[in-house]
Amino acid sequence: MLILFDIDGTLVDAGGAGLAALQGAAVEVFGGAGPPLDLAGSTDGAILRGFFEYFGRQYDPAVEGGFYQSYLSRISENLQNPNHGGRLLGGVKTLLASLREEGHFLGLLTGNIERGAMLKVAHYGIADYFQFGAYGDDHWNRNKLGPIALERAEKSTGMRFSQDEILVIGDTPKDVACAHAFGVKCVAVATGNFNEEELVACGADRTVPNLEGFSL
Repeated sequence: MLILFDIDGTLVDAGGAGLAALQGAAVEVFGGAGPPLDLAGSTDGAILRGFFEYFGRQYDPAVEGGFYQSYLSRISENLQNPNHGGRLLGGVKTLLASLREEGHFLGLLTGNIERGAMLKVAHYGIADYFQFGAYGDDHWNRNKLGPIALERAEKSTGMRFSQDEILVIGDTPKDVACAHAFGVKCVAVATGNFNEEELVACGADRTVPNLEGFSL
């Protein structure tokens, strides 16, 4: 089975390290922190598009590059800063090890840009479980990321996965929508900003309070 994981709120709680990095990069590149950010399920690409719009700027790839460079420097520092209090969520490492031992293929399906995603999973000691994924710099629209993750998974593994052999695990309504956009099921875990009732209401195929003791 192919299992695609969201990162923030699902595998880790970065303790606001990402939000602080995005706002700090916005101040450096655009001259202000920008509007209040709702990070739950958003892609970094969509957030950056929002900054361009908020500050009345035309999209410029050079500005995008500078923004991500600033963001990556800041997120790297923030992850090392104990004041953010980030942590690997309960049950995650046990679950990943168990799924891999059972022969499942594990990937990422996240709104983080790829380099930011890798910094996070490496910092929390779980990078080795993921060999492929789709990221917020592949497309700003999260609902476009599923097919990208699937294509990379099939290329990496040499396998072909039908829709009923793929599962997305995330913590937000946007994770659920992303899974359903390419015809697969989503297990929604209530370790982020949404409780199980809210996740059921948005169409999650299954909900769990956390990943402690989770099984397929």
